[in-house]
Amino acid sequence: MSASYTPASVISGLSNPGLFRQDAYINGQWVKGSSGKTFEVRDPATDKLIGTSAELDIKQVKQAIDDASAAFKEFKKTTPRYRANLLRKMYELMHENKEDLAKLVTLENGKTSTEATNEVVYAASFYEWFSEEAPRIYGDTIPSVDPTKRIHTIKQPIGVCGIITPWNFPAAMITRKVGAAIAAGCTVVIKPGAETPYSALALAELAEKAGVPKGVINIVTAEESIEIGKEFCSNPIVKKISFTGSTRVGKILMQQSSSTLKKLSFELGGNAPFIVFEDADIDEAVKGAIASKFRGTGQTCVCVNRIYAHSSIHDEFAKKLADEVSKFKIGAGFEKDTTHGPMITDRAVAKVHEHVTDALEKGGKLMVGGKPATELGPNFYHPTVISNVNSSMRVVSEETFGPLAAIVPFDTEEQVIESANSTEVGLAAYFYTKDYGRVSRVSEALESGMVGVNVSGLGEASFPFGGVKESGFGREGSKYGLDDYLVIKGVVVGY
Repeated sequence: MSASYTPASVISGLSNPGLFRQDAYINGQWVKGSSGKTFEVRDPATDKLIGTSAELDIKQVKQAIDDASAAFKEFKKTTPRYRANLLRKMYELMHENKEDLAKLVTLENGKTSTEATNEVVYAASFYEWFSEEAPRIYGDTIPSVDPTKRIHTIKQPIGVCGIITPWNFPAAMITRKVGAAIAAGCTVVIKPGAETPYSALALAELAEKAGVPKGVINIVTAEESIEIGKEFCSNPIVKKISFTGSTRVGKILMQQSSSTLKKLSFELGGNAPFIVFEDADIDEAVKGAIASKFRGTGQTCVCVNRIYAHSSIHDEFAKKLADEVSKFKIGAGFEKDTTHGPMITDRAVAKVHEHVTDALEKGGKLMVGGKPATELGPNFYHPTVISNVNSSMRVVSEETFGPLAAIVPFDTEEQVIESANSTEVGLAAYFYTKDYGRVSRVSEALESGMVGVNVSGLGEASFPFGGVKESGFGREGSKYGLDDYLVIKGVVVGY
């Protein structure tokens, strides 16, 4: 794809043009907003209009919930093997349409073609994983104290699930939730991020082709999520909400759900520490920091936010990291040589620059970057490394969500663990060391739902994904991923 690409040329170049949908999807039908209203979706790299999407009203959202409820009455009776076959077909269709799906991800999200393709493969893996888990939803037999009784448990689907997903992984955040819901026998109503509705709608198109019954998967689109989120929370038909997003919004949804006592699973904000101990392989730690910090141009929930480097290797690590970051090439995701794409909005750029300015004013040392890339457009920021960071700086206490690597020196293991745990959130944490005693010691001491030791990647379908503290609760993926979509029924039989 050359520099002369336009959204129209990308869309017209799809091998399967039916994947580009602008209407919402309810009960197996493509629907427009009742009022005829739409909202615009723009390419973050060029700010050019990609298309529009239907602005649904609350009456239509309620209808989607009702349709999902009607579908659930039959879908819950299907066999796990039937649902496994559906998921397997959805997985295969995603791979058959991998290039087109990746183009849509790059177009609406901005990430590079390579990253977008990786996301599609990652997203499909959840359909595969849960296709294999669906037939293994087992109950238990429990001995009774009374010899005339038998106790056993049944795991049953919870019901209609409201799913709210963000823009930063427009395909994977959906499949990770929907895969588990379908495997369990639930039906779903999905509200995708307004910045990235097309990946979600493309997945609905493929689900239909795979034979998913009407009403099982519904996509409601709107520019604003507040009223839809409130409807999900207050509607008694919705039995569970799965939300990925900010801690602030998660708290609101939790409050709004209290009247109906829904089951909730939240993956919320993070502020991931990345610790490089004095005995670490520095070159490997640099590679890990780059992979984790700058993935998606720093716009992922498990991105490194605070890098702690032991004082004895701080300067060496900072220089090597800055040297590698200086080789990045930022630009539109479709450009062949681009390593890192735009940020999602100019507001996101402004936040990064605020953190950079604050750190430099408080004594941080700029190693590379440090300014918006206005020559490329309003949504670009030069990848930045700042060393000699301290706890007074905003980048340490706040999640930046952008391409800023802030390096804090430390002296002792006890000190860095205390610093790493000094936030209200606890999603992901990473550390590099060759000391196997330290591996267990620090892994257990870090207050985080996920820990990477000498690795930067936490993303695979078999891994339990989720946080602790104000990063939320519940787990996605892995053998634990079905739990939040199931209820356990105890049965006592007398004879």
